Amino acid sequence: MTATGSRLALLECRACGTTLSSDAVQTVCPTCSGPLFATYDLAHWEAHAWREALAHRAATLWRYRELLPVKDDRSIVTLGEGFTPVIELGTVPRADGLEVWLKDDGLLPTGSFKIRGMSVAVSRAGELGVRQFFVPSAGNAGVALAACAARAGATARIYLPTGTPAVMESACRLYSAEVVREGATIREAGIAARTAEAATGALDMSTLREPFRAEGKKTMGLEIWEEMAPDRMPDAILYPTGGGTGVIGMFRAFLQLIELGLLDRMPRLYAVQPDGCAPIVRALNEGDARARPWNDAQTVAPGLLVPAPFGSERVLEALRESRGGGITVSDASILDAVRDLGQRHGVSASPEGAAPFAALAPLLARGALRPGERVLLYNTGSGIPFLAAGNPGTGPESR
Repeated sequence: MTATGSRLALLECRACGTTLSSDAVQTVCPTCSGPLFATYDLAHWEAHAWREALAHRAATLWRYRELLPVKDDRSIVTLGEGFTPVIELGTVPRADGLEVWLKDDGLLPTGSFKIRGMSVAVSRAGELGVRQFFVPSAGNAGVALAACAARAGATARIYLPTGTPAVMESACRLYSAEVVREGATIREAGIAARTAEAATGALDMSTLREPFRAEGKKTMGLEIWEEMAPDRMPDAILYPTGGGTGVIGMFRAFLQLIELGLLDRMPRLYAVQPDGCAPIVRALNEGDARARPWNDAQTVAPGLLVPAPFGSERVLEALRESRGGGITVSDASILDAVRDLGQRHGVSASPEGAAPFAALAPLLARGALRPGERVLLYNTGSGIPFLAAGNPGTGPESR
């Protein structure tokens, strides 16, 4: 065994306090069916020496191996994911006075941030003996799982909603995954998937239904910290929110960094959702502890078409405790943002990844963002699959 130095300790349910071993395959909390999260032993750890050591490590998310769950580096399944660039956008119309930056996960293997969670989760599950996986997906998570499973020599079945662009199905099949078309939304695909897979022994890789995808998403926050702290750390981060694991992951990263004495303040986290499917923002506005399912959900951004996010309590907790919030944007403004990011800034963004750009002006207008602040937009995926699917509204003729 070649040890990674992982500080992984136990798995914990934030809802009821149940703790479980991290050395056995776990899904959701056996007591209350809530999400489980990894805990780490950070006591008596030379965190500042670790910070200095990072400069000499490979530019992948596995540079943070002590804060990730894989214990033997021979178990790591990687395509070189992580450490994507942070760029300053410069002048942004209708966002006067803001210093706007963008982190571009569209440059990751498989084209989206989903590879972060899948790489870590498949690696840890494989270390525990799992060889079969399945996931309901709007596209990108399925492609990421298919690629990681292929890399690991494991099998994957991807359940796609019926309206998912064919290019996503083709990408999954390229990596030898089996594809099943079920339901109109990811919620319906998930119900069908869990019914079909109940007796197969395959591990459900749905958002927050296993403990370690969130750990991969945590590297988003760790990278922002390493790339921008201490002098350029953002005041606010705008994040496109469907299932919300990215919000939870960044929040957990910043909490751990504060505990280690490596970060002195938490950026405000803002969830951006389309106005046709905004259960998290509605729950924020109504003061609810969890999100209610959104009826008749629809949006041009398939990755944000999550009408009933599992574990929404933890998403809302992260937004509120970071002193952030949420906002909705129209499909029209999302398509304008896809175009503007490409034509003005040279950034290829999916509709999901462009949604934070669309939220800049309304958040500034309502006073949630203030002139002089540094704001980071999170682009979660490349726009190429969206364009390959023949979607309208992003070319010069749409002005």
